[in-house]
This record gives sequence, C-alpha cells and structure tokens, in this order.
Amino acid sequence: MDTYEFDVVIIGGGPAGCTCALYTARSDLKTVILDKNAAVGALAITHKIANYPGVSGEVSGPQLLEIMRQQAIDFGTTYQRAQVFSIDISGPQKKVYTPEGTFIGRSLVLATGAMGRKPSFSGEADFLGRGVSYCATCDGAFYRESEVAVVGENPEAIEEAQVLTKFAKTVHWITNKDPNPEDYHAQALLKRPNIKHWGRTRLMLIEGDNAGVSGVQIKEKGTTDIQTLPVAGVFVYKSGSKPITDFVGDQVAFNADGGVQVTEMMETSVEGVWAVGDIRNTPFKQAVVAAGDGCVAAMSIDRYLNSRKMVRPDWDHS
Repeated sequence: MDTYEFDVVIIGGGPAGCTCALYTARSDLKTVILDKNAAVGALAITHKIANYPGVSGEVSGPQLLEIMRQQAIDFGTTYQRAQVFSIDISGPQKKVYTPEGTFIGRSLVLATGAMGRKPSFSGEADFLGRGVSYCATCDGAFYRESEVAVVGENPEAIEEAQVLTKFAKTVHWITNKDPNPEDYHAQALLKRPNIKHWGRTRLMLIEGDNAGVSGVQIKEKGTTDIQTLPVAGVFVYKSGSKPITDFVGDQVAFNADGGVQVTEMMETSVEGVWAVGDIRNTPFKQAVVAAGDGCVAAMSIDRYLNSRKMVRPDWDHS
C-alpha cells in the first residue's frame, strides 16, 4: 500500500476541515483533506443558506462548500476522496489508513462532523435538505408564515420548536408521550399561541414531491385513523446528532455527550491531534462556528509544528 506524507492531515471536508486547510496551506504547511464524499455532511445537504457572513443573498450548502474547498485547494491543499477506516495516533507521526493508501502526518485534524444518526421515519431520507431538517436555527426563517412539524420531546426538540414559533404560522409538535408537567421549558412551549401539540402521537410518513415536503401522516395512540398535516417543513429530533468517531476508537478522550474533548485551542487529549466542528458536539451546529474552530486549530498547528512558544497577533493596537 502506498504511503503519503504531509505536515497536516485533515479528516473531513466540511467547513471546519476546509477552513483549517486554508489556513495551514497558506502557512506553507503541506496539507491534505481526506473527504469520504463531498455530497454528504450537514452543510452539503443544506438546501438554502442566507446567514453566512460575507455571502449575500441565498446560496446552497453545496455551493458554499465548493467555494471553501476550492479556496483551500488554491492555496495548495491536496484534496483526496478517501474513506478512512482507522487511525494510529500513538506515536509522533499520525497514521491514517484508507483504501487509497496510508497518509502520515506530523499533525492530524478530526473534522468528520456529526451526521451519524440514521433516518427514523419513512420519507425522512428522501426529503432531507428539501423540507426535512435537523436545525431550526439554520432553516427556520425559510418557513415564515408556513406550517411546520417538530418531532421529538427531548430538550433539543423543545428548544428548536421555540425557535420555529418566531417564524412559522403553526408549529405542530409531535411527541410519543405527553411532556412532563414539571418541565418548565416544555410547559412554556405549550403556551405559545402558534403551537399545536400532538401528544402520544406517532409520525408515520413524510410526504412530498419534486418541490419538497408537502405533509406528514400521523397516528394518535388508541386510534386507527391516520391524519395528514399539510406542512412545508419537518424538523426531526428523535436521537440527536451523533459525532462521527467510529474510526477513532478510544484513542482520544470524549465528553459525556459523545463529542471529542478539546482545549480552547482545539487540541485533543493526544499531542499532535486536533478536533474541530460538529465532532465536538457543540451546542450551536453552524457552519460559521465550525469554520471558526478550523481557524483556531490551524493557528495552533502552525505554532506546534514551528515550535512557537506564544501566539503573535497579526496587528498591533498599541
């Protein structure tokens, strides 16, 4: 099997990985991005983005990602399609194993994101990015004065439903069981005038056509009737986002929520290994947050590889 050596090996080609590569390559560090598939990932399946700083109007997730990727490549990054099946970070040289060969880096960045959950409902995968979403903060504004459905009763579902009440005409909150009467946030949500709660109800099917989601079929417990709700968007929070870390094993420390544990410089528990973006299971899963992680990690890597003792600012305010 062929072996390839780099200063920086980045696993994951999303906004965190591409931003990190942009900065390390610009710092004259030999950088490679290993990307399983450019068409998958949270940003790649996002239909419209209108709140990314510096990008006016609406742009699709794949378009924004292509701009980021190409910018990193223009500064000298090598972009390689590769499925990573394991890593060895026990020594000073970090080894990444793929069917295309072994990539060895003086530093390694984990940037594989948090799209590890499998679709829970019929139609969910078919309309992902076309009405099905896992982020109300990202997509809520696109459903102004529309009807939407939120599925799930966990804290994330409640918080995201609160966000959607600012935009949607009606938010259909679908839960398998009734909310806890002592749950302050759930009870506050139920008091919102545009919340329609469907307790002890199952989502059966997400319907739609070429234009996207058009409705959902639901079934209340104890009945045989299937009801159809005409919604334009469905926000699913059944199991939450799961960081993609299967290739890592137990080689780095994790937080209780499954995210990779890092310092403020994005350093993991293993020297020479960084983690950026949604793999940290950050509370705000936004492209701009992931990009910020990538920038911080890149500057930390530059200092690490050049044995710098302190971070020097790019400007002087004195």
